[in-house]
Amino acid sequence: MKTEHLPVGHAGPGERAAAERAGTRGVVALMSLCAGTLQAMAAAMNLAVPSIAHSALRPGPTALVWIVDAYLIAFACLLIPGGALADRLGRKGVLLTGLGLFAGGGLLAACAGNVPLLIAGRLVAGVGAALALPVTLGLLVLVLPQAARPAAVATWTASLAVGGILGNVVGGVVLELLPWQGLFLVFGAAGALLLPACARWAPRTPRRSVPLDAPGSVLLAVAIVALVHGLIEGRERGWTSAWVLGSFAAAAALAALYARVALRREHPLLDPRVFALRPVRAGTVGVAVAFAGAFAMFYVNAQYLTLAHGYSLALAGFAIAPIAVAMTLASRSSGRLVARWGARRVVALGFAGLVAGLGAFSFVGAGTPYALYLLCPALALAGIGLALPPLSGGLMAALPADRAGTGSGLNGAAREVGSAVGVAAMGTALGAHAVGSGASAAALSAAMDSGFRVVAVVVALVAVLVVRWTD
Repeated sequence: MKTEHLPVGHAGPGERAAAERAGTRGVVALMSLCAGTLQAMAAAMNLAVPSIAHSALRPGPTALVWIVDAYLIAFACLLIPGGALADRLGRKGVLLTGLGLFAGGGLLAACAGNVPLLIAGRLVAGVGAALALPVTLGLLVLVLPQAARPAAVATWTASLAVGGILGNVVGGVVLELLPWQGLFLVFGAAGALLLPACARWAPRTPRRSVPLDAPGSVLLAVAIVALVHGLIEGRERGWTSAWVLGSFAAAAALAALYARVALRREHPLLDPRVFALRPVRAGTVGVAVAFAGAFAMFYVNAQYLTLAHGYSLALAGFAIAPIAVAMTLASRSSGRLVARWGARRVVALGFAGLVAGLGAFSFVGAGTPYALYLLCPALALAGIGLALPPLSGGLMAALPADRAGTGSGLNGAAREVGSAVGVAAMGTALGAHAVGSGASAAALSAAMDSGFRVVAVVVALVAVLVVRWTD
């Protein structure tokens, strides 16, 4: 299957090959830019919480949680249905629809004069992100030749982490210069700019001619909502509260019901039997645990730098930006190392780096120099950069080509659930030591120490399984 390229007239074979390579690189760059932008919005939102809390909207504590998490919940629960919808209705059309909703939701949130309208804007943007993101990876797998896919998946994977980091940078700068509405205007405008670019250069691919599994889509989406909601509320209500335990129980019951229904359908949204495939298990669990570790770090980076080093939000964002280089270099090296050593060794090395970086955080104190502190997230993200390309690539390769969107949605859902787990775990460990609570830098560092030790141990234990499942 070939990508759509610009015409090259009567060019010779060498010129046509060069034009095709340039077109391929353009598609990879555009899809990675889309993915990074969607991820950046999720990361930047946390920085706007103080501004929104003290704005004329005057949201209560519960409303503030929904303002922050509406995007995450819509994003997480609709990724798999969004990917399946793209497989059936056409990937390019779903991508453009998603980007349009993402841009429109951002602009609606920026113009919101009350809390319900702001939450509605966040939900619309999250739905748009859930439609668009699976297409960005699915297109790369479908239009690129087999030999070019590992490098493309590595670039796409790096764009997510880089997007999360740049979301903090951009968000910090915007919120230093503009009121909170400026954050939504900037990201809404970014989505609007990506829309014509994708309309012009994103290739079209064949559709999967099977009906959409509407009951399965609803069941799976509600199950993920219940799981993510329990993780979010656990920090506030306590992990043993009836509300939180009820959310987890509902998620488990709905997931079991979904599996029972899916096994009886001819064309289920996500066939539970795919998890019998080792690459699918390794990719799903590996991506989830890697992003759990990553977002545990992201949750504390800005808090530590603002409290312990006195940085502004904008400066804190710039201060952690260099770790994107470590992630990018590791991702670009991953494919070559897999070809030389095999996927299992590279995944093991990557998780070793992640665990080492998380463990190093437990030795960070209030007086740790910035340069030494930076080595912790740099080492951890370099490990993630090595491990994720073979895991995501293996997951996608294990599924039929006409289910690329579903596979990408599964990859994305694992990432978002893992992110929520990481934030919930570190948020619980920090407790009242977050910025703005009046806690000292020493108290924050002590809470970080215990939290990162627990996260590092859990990641290490799960990584053993992931490595065993990796071929």
